[in-house]
Amino acid sequence: MVIKKIGVASLAIVMAAGSLAAQTADRYAFPFSQYQLRNGLQVILAEDESLPVVSIAVAYRVGSIHEPPGKSGLAYLMRNMMFSGSADVPPQQHFNNINRVGGKLNANTSEDMSIFYQTVPSNQLALVLWMESDRMRFLEITEDSLEETKKNLLDIRLGRRNDNPYLENQFSFDQLLYLDFPYSHPFLGSEDDIRNLTLDDVKNFYAAYYVPNNAVLCITGAFNRIRTKEIIARYFETIPKGKDPSYVAEPFRYTKKQVVKTEENPLALAPAFYMGFRLSLSAPNDLYSLTILDYLLMRGRSSRIMRRLLSPDNKIAYQLEGGIEKRRDRFTYKIFVVANNPYWISQCQSAVFSELDKLKTAYPSEAELAKAKNMFRRNYLDRIATTQDKAIFLCEEYFALPNLDELPLELEKYMKVTNPDVVTVVHRYFTTENNLILNIRTK
Repeated sequence: MVIKKIGVASLAIVMAAGSLAAQTADRYAFPFSQYQLRNGLQVILAEDESLPVVSIAVAYRVGSIHEPPGKSGLAYLMRNMMFSGSADVPPQQHFNNINRVGGKLNANTSEDMSIFYQTVPSNQLALVLWMESDRMRFLEITEDSLEETKKNLLDIRLGRRNDNPYLENQFSFDQLLYLDFPYSHPFLGSEDDIRNLTLDDVKNFYAAYYVPNNAVLCITGAFNRIRTKEIIARYFETIPKGKDPSYVAEPFRYTKKQVVKTEENPLALAPAFYMGFRLSLSAPNDLYSLTILDYLLMRGRSSRIMRRLLSPDNKIAYQLEGGIEKRRDRFTYKIFVVANNPYWISQCQSAVFSELDKLKTAYPSEAELAKAKNMFRRNYLDRIATTQDKAIFLCEEYFALPNLDELPLELEKYMKVTNPDVVTVVHRYFTTENNLILNIRTK
């Protein structure tokens, strides 16, 4: 086993008392260590003896942006196929084994990551590691399981379209925001593509991306470090390394001019619009400033756009959602609004631009900025509230950061955002030529 000793890092956690400066300085440790197996599998261990449970997460750097044209839906389909059985675990037995020992499990797939996680009593750690290693190496992909999974995926897609009458408009808007196929196609895939996926398509996708050198294994909770490393070596060390997947980061290319389009939607009960801004991050710390800006604009009832559109005294919309969206190396800011009629749609759009213009000409108050930071900090800490949260968090940060050694300083970077930083990113990114709007009319 080749071990790259990263050392123990301490995650800066801000306590909720005193001034912001005092809070930032008041920390407690979130220790973790990282090493790598010979086959390239990254391992992160974070011990927490507060409860006799352990959480295990295996994340693969693969999502919808890795699907080739004509094969959309592969990543989401693979998430379900990973429970279809492996050499020593019959179909759906993974669920049964976890439930039998009183554990819980789930899986998520996004545009750039697929993660499988479970929490079990500490004495069941070996069981989970054995099952995860078995499907990493010997997943059973059969014609029957593929057809059943394709049917389930089509049902999920239909159900989401029925639940969200604006879903197809969302897909259309993504094609305005992202001009290339990997980033713009529907995350759930198109119906035709899903129906036409073949056994070879799935096997090739699995062989390309569900390999140890494209994955990270994270274990958090109550476990014996030495014993755990022995179990990891026993179950994962012999899995062959796959070919290193090639990830070519394409520049975020687009014509800098405002785009405004209109679609009719026979399913919509009320008019709506999507508004977006492309965020081609041009400075290393812009993401921290943009995140705090998002909290000023859209997080909480007293945030600026929420207050303008949804306040009880002046409610001009009845649905509002949005924020920063990340698709691997691309960032956008998206807003979705539903209102009663075209007049109020126009008023809502004017209100959004008005709030952005205000931030271009006047700093938010120190109290408003501190409130936004406090809310962000609470949400950040919620991401590490349980052992399962920590396991997911560490996997996400492993793929997001250049190096996990930077993690202890991450929260502090958000806390250091200033009013000038916020105003700078509003001027830099929230411009007319960088704006896209999709108006949705009822039919």
